[in-house]
Amino acid sequence: MAQGIEDIKINIKEKSSVPKYIQVADSISNDIEKGKIKSGQKLPSINELSDSNSLSRDTIEKAYKTLRENNLIFSVMGVGFFAMKKESKSNIDIFFLINKPSSYKMEVYDAFVNTMGNKARVDLYLYYFDEDLFVNALKKNINNFNYFVVMPHFKSKGKLYINHTPKVLKAIGTIPKEKLIVLDNPYLEISGKFIGIYQNYKEDIIHALTQAVEKLKNYSKIILVCPTRAVFPYPEGIFEGFMEFCRQNNFKFEVLDEIYNDLEFESKEAYITVEEDDLVKLVQQIKDKNLVMGKDVGVISYNDTHLKALLGITVISTDFKEMGKTAAELVLNNEKKIVRNPFNYIERSSL
Repeated sequence: MAQGIEDIKINIKEKSSVPKYIQVADSISNDIEKGKIKSGQKLPSINELSDSNSLSRDTIEKAYKTLRENNLIFSVMGVGFFAMKKESKSNIDIFFLINKPSSYKMEVYDAFVNTMGNKARVDLYLYYFDEDLFVNALKKNINNFNYFVVMPHFKSKGKLYINHTPKVLKAIGTIPKEKLIVLDNPYLEISGKFIGIYQNYKEDIIHALTQAVEKLKNYSKIILVCPTRAVFPYPEGIFEGFMEFCRQNNFKFEVLDEIYNDLEFESKEAYITVEEDDLVKLVQQIKDKNLVMGKDVGVISYNDTHLKALLGITVISTDFKEMGKTAAELVLNNEKKIVRNPFNYIERSSL
């Protein structure tokens, strides 16, 4: 016996960016998951569901096709459509889209996967700051996953950092909010309830350096080393927060794009490096000139690693493991929250 037509009512949001057939498929999928539609139960025909919900036949046909592709329903020639047995929640499929394969982003991914455990399969995709790769990845996979984890980071034509574009916002808008997880960036432009774990780049660096202010007073100038037009650019908030901190505390400061060869070390300078290559070059030059790190030259690095801890490098760093862990816990607990990720100052012998 077919599921009663009156029991399948599709609430279509006319102004939504989500196509109507996906809204229909999501509605039926939710009914199957909640047990409103039982395994093996016959569904209304395409014409019946079209008529009862005032939707086009084509919309219902595409919705049923999507549900078949996701193994949620099956069809029997000349008989009709039937709900399939819902797989257990240990088979949640999660789409994880990040901007670059850095060690830090992989730390987020690993923590997320480890916290989810055997309750999910997590597929990793990269878009390398390219909005077309980002948009196309979502478009191709929008019907294939239960959750979508995205880290929105992009660059302008001038290779400057931007946190979104109109195309990106439109693409994110196609993800149902209950399936959306935004990491590493505050997205005030997105309305509704979803999961978000973010860094506040400007406020975080001010807060962290404030904890180091007494140590920094031992140096005559603070130098931030961070490329402004890198292949993978950095948020403006890092520069803004650094300069605001220096002005608030009357520190002389300078911003360099990179650590150059044969640096002329002035009296008692402290360096804050963002890229790993610059940290290596800086430490090597300090060693070559027989200077003492933490006494003659202060060194702070952005983002912590086990190697930096071993070498005694002072760091300011977001907790990448916590970001991935928190996101996974919110998924497992079915909570929709926007959470600011912890950002720490870890003092070691290099300052």
